[in-house]
Amino acid sequence: MMNWTWFHKLGSPKWFYEISGCWLPGLAWAAGLLIVVGTVWGLAFAPPDYQQGNSFRIIYIHVPAAILAQSIYVMLAVAGLVGLVWKMKLADVALQQAAPIGAWMTFIALLTGAVWGRPTWGAWWVWDARLTSMLILLFLYFGVIALGQAIGNRDSSAKACAVLALVGVINIPIIKYSVEWWNTLHQPATFKITEKPAMPMEMWLPLLVMVLGFYCFFAAVLLARMRLEVLRREARSSWAKAEVKARVEASR
Repeated sequence: MMNWTWFHKLGSPKWFYEISGCWLPGLAWAAGLLIVVGTVWGLAFAPPDYQQGNSFRIIYIHVPAAILAQSIYVMLAVAGLVGLVWKMKLADVALQQAAPIGAWMTFIALLTGAVWGRPTWGAWWVWDARLTSMLILLFLYFGVIALGQAIGNRDSSAKACAVLALVGVINIPIIKYSVEWWNTLHQPATFKITEKPAMPMEMWLPLLVMVLGFYCFFAAVLLARMRLEVLRREARSSWAKAEVKARVEASR
């Protein structure tokens, strides 16, 4: 029989705070190293595209941000489901703290897409299926953030955000398959793990490094935000008081 002890442990704020403190430094260092290596490799050493020239290099920011924006929303939906079904309070913490990061990643994806689209399509913005569905994703993130801040009761806020996250997740397959379902200007998926890359390996490898770096960055920032929120919510507990006291003494 599968041991689900680790899953139930995640419901303990104290256990999460302790284990996340061990993971955080490694994730932060990995994120910094991968992003620096990927950026230098992609911008300085990857060959120019035979059609787009050097303008294609924005792909090393645009694609990781777009992938992460979608992945974070899927995480929001999973956290919302866990919160609704198992009443795990840390699931709501994860959902609330991941939403702003996802919104920023979506904004970066849209902004870099516009910069990329200007020389490629001759326009900063077109009402393309992929672009429009990404814009909807940004509004969904705004909706989750607004609900979390507007509803005073924590339990009601958690339920409302979870429901919106679950309903909105239907937009993720629309984003992914929009270039196949409709006739769009946006090119097909550049980054694929399960299939042979559509670009030369010397272009694809730095992109892979950047994607991994962005995921490590997200994990590090999410854990840092969650740890602060856990301390705030558990401020009356003895372990949280002891942790805050230890931090204050360490800072002196």
